[in-house]
Amino acid sequence: MQTTIDLATGSLAGEVTTSERRIADLAGFFADEAARAALPQDTIVYRVQMHDKEAEGTPGGLLFGTSFVYPGKVGDEYFMTKGHFHAKRDTAEYYFCISGRGALILMDEEGNCWAEKMERGTLHYIPRSVAHRLANTGEEVLAVGCCWGADCGHDYASIARTGFAKRLREVDGEPKLG
Repeated sequence: MQTTIDLATGSLAGEVTTSERRIADLAGFFADEAARAALPQDTIVYRVQMHDKEAEGTPGGLLFGTSFVYPGKVGDEYFMTKGHFHAKRDTAEYYFCISGRGALILMDEEGNCWAEKMERGTLHYIPRSVAHRLANTGEEVLAVGCCWGADCGHDYASIARTGFAKRLREVDGEPKLG
């Protein structure tokens, strides 16, 4: 079976694995837990499609996917992905924005945090030893393609324990990292 990508939307079809994260899955990830708990718990925050031609952990293999972050906020904080470091810290990754508007939020192991604006056509290199997450700052779905090494692994636990050093919030109608 052949896998295809719709270049306008980023949607994958064919040999694809899909996962979703809903408001209920993200307890503790947003600053305002009361606001998160007050939202409909079945609201989809983001969805990931992955073309996993190689098994995770395969040295030298590549994986490809698209993340779709839906528009919305928890309090004044934009909908975002959980974020992660790579388990194999010396691996990098590429993200590219297919559609929508958002931010790639990055944090090194010392807690230095910065963001890169994402819009259709922007390409983003994520260096080794840098945690990363996506946030949707627009009114439509943010679709971001990514390619990473099959053996890099994902360390979500570090972020679940300590979070990111800064949060992306709407301040006076604009996204602000602080």
